Amino acid sequence: MRQDADPGLFGPRSVTWQLHADPVMWIAGVRALYLQALHPVAVRGVMINSSFREDPWGRLMRTASFVGTLSYGTRDSAEAAGARVRRIHRLLKVDDPALLLWVHCAEIDSYVSVAHRSGLPLTGAPADRYVDEQRTSARLVGLDPATVPATRAALAAYFDSVRGELAAGEDALAVLDFLRKPPVPPALRAGRALVWRRISSLAYDTLPDWAHALYGRPVPPEADVTRRLVTTARLLRGVPAALRWRLPPGHIPRAMDRLGPDTRPDPYTLSVPAAILDGPESVHEDDGGDGTRWGTSD
Repeated sequence: MRQDADPGLFGPRSVTWQLHADPVMWIAGVRALYLQALHPVAVRGVMINSSFREDPWGRLMRTASFVGTLSYGTRDSAEAAGARVRRIHRLLKVDDPALLLWVHCAEIDSYVSVAHRSGLPLTGAPADRYVDEQRTSARLVGLDPATVPATRAALAAYFDSVRGELAAGEDALAVLDFLRKPPVPPALRAGRALVWRRISSLAYDTLPDWAHALYGRPVPPEADVTRRLVTTARLLRGVPAALRWRLPPGHIPRAMDRLGPDTRPDPYTLSVPAAILDGPESVHEDDGGDGTRWGTSD
């Protein structure tokens, strides 16, 4: 890595840097939307203030660009992106810390769960380190990192504490139906039926059992869902990274140009020696590294 270049908030040795390069994160992102919709107050704010219905693909791409900027952009660009999001939250009056925490935890739980079930051995210390790293992302949307879960156990305890507030009301069911069949131009309807419907259905099926119960639908067989997820992930990973990463918003190639080719993300193999890991300085007191290696590189 070029020592004079800005590694951003996380850096090439972070779990975030490796994990967010994997294409299965798109499935995880859709799962997060299904999960987030189960908080009646949070989803009402989305329905009132968001362009989600009018411009769903634009909304998804803006969200992807925000996550990409935080993960791979320079520190200044990430901080600027966070400032813009906080300003929008204030203007729309959706900056309640409790709601922001729900949105954050639903997203991080989705990333960890889908990544692990898709075949990436994201367990143990690397998984906890990822949850901890993402407290930096939480800070950028307006949360105090000290109030945000730093481990998978703390994340699970948070969901236990908030379950009584969740319900699949009218807004949640509208999101459910919308994500299954979003509006597209006539020329793309065949692609929606062939690709998007399968992706959105798979993302929904990866929800936890209690979320299925709230939506009032049968819980799909866990083994069957995992098998489908692994198969889909292999197909997505079969697309060359050089092609996938050049598609919009293209943050990864720009990061590699800035930092050097040896910073190429590899979601399949990750070493985490405690003494040398890069990480978000504002959050970590202990990096949680244990030298664990994630599988083997493809």
